[in-house]
Amino acid sequence: MKYLIVVDMQNDFIDGALGTPEAVAILPYVKERIESFDGKVLFTRDTHFEDYESTQEGKNLPVRHCIKDTDGWQIHPLLEPLRKTPAIDKITFGSKDLIEILSHEEEIESITFLGLCTDICVISNAMLVKAFYPEIPLYVDAKGCAGVTPESHKNALAAMKTCQVNVLND
Repeated sequence: MKYLIVVDMQNDFIDGALGTPEAVAILPYVKERIESFDGKVLFTRDTHFEDYESTQEGKNLPVRHCIKDTDGWQIHPLLEPLRKTPAIDKITFGSKDLIEILSHEEEIESITFLGLCTDICVISNAMLVKAFYPEIPLYVDAKGCAGVTPESHKNALAAMKTCQVNVLND
C-alpha cells in the first residue's frame, strides 16, 4: 500500500494567522494530488490549546494558531471533503501517533509527504518516519509543500535529500 501524508493543511497555515501566498498557491495542486492518489491518504492536524502562550512553542513562536476547535484549526474547506479517515491531531511538530498508525499497517510500499510547513512539520514528520522505517521509500512532493519562507522551503528540501528522502517536482 502506498501512503500520502497531508501535513497540516489547515486554515491558519494557509490564509490565517501564519498563512503565506505560497501556501495559498499550493492548494489546487494538493487537492488534485489527493484526488488522484492511488493509496491511503492520512491528514495530520497541528493542535494547540488555550495555554499555547505558556508552551515552549508558544514562547518561541508567539502567534496563536491552530487552537483546537477554532476555524484556524480546521483542515481547509477545499480539502476537508477529501479526508476519509480521522485527522491525526498532533501537539508537536512530528507526530508520534502517525508512527503508531503506520506500525499497524502491512506491506507499506512507499510514503509521500506534502503540506505545510516544509521547514517545520513536513521535515519533522519525514525524519521521524525515516527513523522508524529506514527501508520504506520516502518521498516529499515539493510542488505540494510551502515553507515559512521560500528560502526555508528550499533549505528543508535540501536537508531531506541529504537524509535520503526523495524529493519530487523540485
